[in-house]
Amino acid sequence: MRTQEVADYILDDMYFAAPEGVIGNEDVGAMSAWYVMSALGFYQVNAAEPVYTIGRPLFDKATIPVKGGTFTITAENNSDNNMYIKSVSINGKPLDQNLFFDHAEFKAGGELHFVMTGDKLEAMSAHQ
Repeated sequence: MRTQEVADYILDDMYFAAPEGVIGNEDVGAMSAWYVMSALGFYQVNAAEPVYTIGRPLFDKATIPVKGGTFTITAENNSDNNMYIKSVSINGKPLDQNLFFDHAEFKAGGELHFVMTGDKLEAMSAHQ
């Protein structure tokens, strides 16, 4: 839950469309890549492992190309006020409390689906 608050703050307040709109050292595109992935709702924790964790999606729907088609990311009840994840599933399987998934889950016809809430008590980490 705290991660979603921090990610929301960083995505909204520390990146903007201007030459100085990328916080800190751009690190040859790594920070911009983190922003794009986080805006989709996930990011890679360790560049050496093809494993992702859940962040905070900014979009209601996005599609990304994958081998053989597209992978869809949807966020139900998404808004500035609904920054907390109530539930999340990938390819129809609920993610467990650690909120990690493998790169192999990105497959044609697949979906990462978020249900968002503004209520901290309804957020996933509040129940753990």
